[in-house]
Amino acid sequence: MVNSAPYMKADAQLEKIFEAFKQRTITRVFYVACGGSSALMYPSKYFLDRESSQITSEIFSSNEFIHRNPQSLNENSLVILCSHKGKTPETTEAAKFAKSKGALVVSLMYVEHAPLADESDFIVNYSWISAGNMEPMPEIMNYAILYKLAFGLLYVKEENKKYEKLVTSLNSLSTVFEKVMAQNEDVINAYAEQYKDEKIMYTMASGANYGMAYSFAICILMEMQWMHSHAIHAGEFFHGPFEILDKDVPFILLMGLDETRPLEERALTFLKQYGNKLVVVDAQNFDLTGIDDEVKGYLAPLVNNVVLRMFALALSKARNHPLETRRYMFKVPY
Repeated sequence: MVNSAPYMKADAQLEKIFEAFKQRTITRVFYVACGGSSALMYPSKYFLDRESSQITSEIFSSNEFIHRNPQSLNENSLVILCSHKGKTPETTEAAKFAKSKGALVVSLMYVEHAPLADESDFIVNYSWISAGNMEPMPEIMNYAILYKLAFGLLYVKEENKKYEKLVTSLNSLSTVFEKVMAQNEDVINAYAEQYKDEKIMYTMASGANYGMAYSFAICILMEMQWMHSHAIHAGEFFHGPFEILDKDVPFILLMGLDETRPLEERALTFLKQYGNKLVVVDAQNFDLTGIDDEVKGYLAPLVNNVVLRMFALALSKARNHPLETRRYMFKVPY
């Protein structure tokens, strides 16, 4: 029997937040977090950029958000923060700072209570697993909650009709993920063996996909595998970074279904011409049955991310370097 309690809890929390949206004037959204929590906010910002003519958005690293002190942060702002355990000091301080400016503060975490909750107007609890496992209940993972907040905001404020299509599509993700994992298991294991001895690996994407490339570079390759890496925006590739490409430099290219796909296609052509070590994760190759056509571009990064998680786990096993291994994080003062 499926445990419906997590779904019901998250939905109830979101309903309260949507009611708060109705009572507030909101002209600007600030996404604030650190590391992987910040990277997962990129797809939602892309949605707001594409769909809203009245509400603008920005993504800030938590500490810089405080020190930069944006002049547009005020009582008409919505600040959305995320921290897995709600204990990231910079993010907690950012929430406190946002409230002092009169903003509506909504925080995501997977624990029921934490310091971040004390500094927030509302919280939403999401499902979570360690990096070495695959997706549980993708409908209420942190990236799905972030999308529900963005789509819900525009549904309330601008009568954007895509919210219901999003919810229905999210409910199909488990089936989509299962098919994608089955389709890619063998090739991912082969990639892991091929690239296990590399010292450096670049990631590249654009649009709604970029956050996934950024997260994989800094959280998986750098943090969890101690490999040199950097996330390159496909649109910036030809303005300097392409000079590092040769037959011995490995790249991971994410290709989505949003309006910026031509940037990724241009990069792919060049990578094939002058490079040799290339991993392409292309949402166009996956069976996305159950995901509404109008939101496929927005949800494609979530599907691509499943393949990245598979690659992370396979790579860690091939390198005999568990994803949980750390040199500094949680071990020394910083």
